[in-house]
Amino acid sequence: MLKAIKNNLPNAITCLNLLCGVLAVVASFSAYDEVCCGLLGYELAVILIALGAVADFCDGLVARALGAVSPIGKELDSLSDLVSFGLAPALLMFNVLQGFSSDNGFWFAMMLIPVFGAIRLARFNIDTEQSTTFKGLPIPANAVFWLGLAWFLAIIHLAYREPGDDWMPAPSIIVLLAVFFSWLMVSDVPMFSFKLHSLSPRVAWRQYLLVVMAIVLFAVFGVSGMALLILLYVVMCIGEAVFHLIKK
Repeated sequence: MLKAIKNNLPNAITCLNLLCGVLAVVASFSAYDEVCCGLLGYELAVILIALGAVADFCDGLVARALGAVSPIGKELDSLSDLVSFGLAPALLMFNVLQGFSSDNGFWFAMMLIPVFGAIRLARFNIDTEQSTTFKGLPIPANAVFWLGLAWFLAIIHLAYREPGDDWMPAPSIIVLLAVFFSWLMVSDVPMFSFKLHSLSPRVAWRQYLLVVMAIVLFAVFGVSGMALLILLYVVMCIGEAVFHLIKK
């Protein structure tokens, strides 16, 4: 009995991640309506995806601590990540954008996110080289960008949705961002891991810089600042890759 609990505890935590993602999808369809505890749908969706990220972080720790790492756990983790960090952010963005214009077909560009997220996860599962560095943008980082952008757009919409206010995000910009970040997930651009593999500032200066910037951006811009954080991360990684190419 205890052995069964030990072996399945990490998978249960992974399922919490999946459940958070599913509930975030449901909340996203009421993006501008109050849904629970005074929270609007988009706010609850962001909170649920964040809780899913916490569960995603914990399941691996628990699995390694209990010696319960398993192939089924790896596959379940990928399926959960696809829902929580692929489908949920995409539908949140889609429904937030629907508030600006419900008959704009450009918003369907958001559906690229879970499609390329699935390709990203499938490639990651069969690649043994992505331990301390990644090839392409990790799907959780991609999700953070879209959550920050969705939060910003939702605030803008709520502030300027009075009659006569016709501001809305440029569809071409939204499509370009969707295409760029989808490509980035499946690209071979080397991207460093957020995890600290050394406490030395000389080795882990990138991670320390991101932590400092995360605090500053969150303090100044709130959740919206997380989109800027991921843009900084992408620029750092691409800039470093270009530098190494030039050096060679």
